[in-house]
Amino acid sequence: GGSKPRSKTASAASMALSGGDDSAGTAAAGPLSVLSSLWGAGGVCYILLKAIKRVVPIALEPFSKTEGVVPLTSVQLAIYAATCAWFAYVEGYKGFQLKFSPLVASRSRTLVPGTSSFVHILLAPLYSMGLFHATRKRMIVSWSVTLGVAGIVAAVKRLPYPWRNIVDAGVVVGLTWGTLSIMLSYVKAMVTGKNPCDPALPEKKAD
Repeated sequence: GGSKPRSKTASAASMALSGGDDSAGTAAAGPLSVLSSLWGAGGVCYILLKAIKRVVPIALEPFSKTEGVVPLTSVQLAIYAATCAWFAYVEGYKGFQLKFSPLVASRSRTLVPGTSSFVHILLAPLYSMGLFHATRKRMIVSWSVTLGVAGIVAAVKRLPYPWRNIVDAGVVVGLTWGTLSIMLSYVKAMVTGKNPCDPALPEKKAD
């Protein structure tokens, strides 16, 4: 009779580590789990940093001393500043800090070597973004946002100078805010031992 409580405890611990029903409040345990979660959250930051690096030169072009570059007018400069502020609030704060960043931090911390699928760990950044092995709603949102951003990027490339530069400046601000908020969400989660939100994992099918 004494084995049942131990069995239940072991089962609960296993569920927590594997990102089960209680995973919203559990921590990634052990060095391998920390490395896996770091690969997940860090990989997303790397993707964003690459995008920022690619766009920064375009955003700063109006201020360069390069021959042939036409300086911004006062009105265009005001629009440039307003665009940066808009992206900071809508993309950086509302999109990343309040929603996406906590999700990335939470999902990355459900990755546990030996329990999580090898594919989940291998593709940890995409897993952390909720692009697969997530609730149906989460995957729809994640894929819609990803494809939507790709479409916007393609459209922005067609804009003439200086409007493309102005929009790209806003993108840089939003993505920079987002990258920093992911880092802070992840560090806070690791320090407190609690995930900032529900990782939106798919429900386990009953046997």
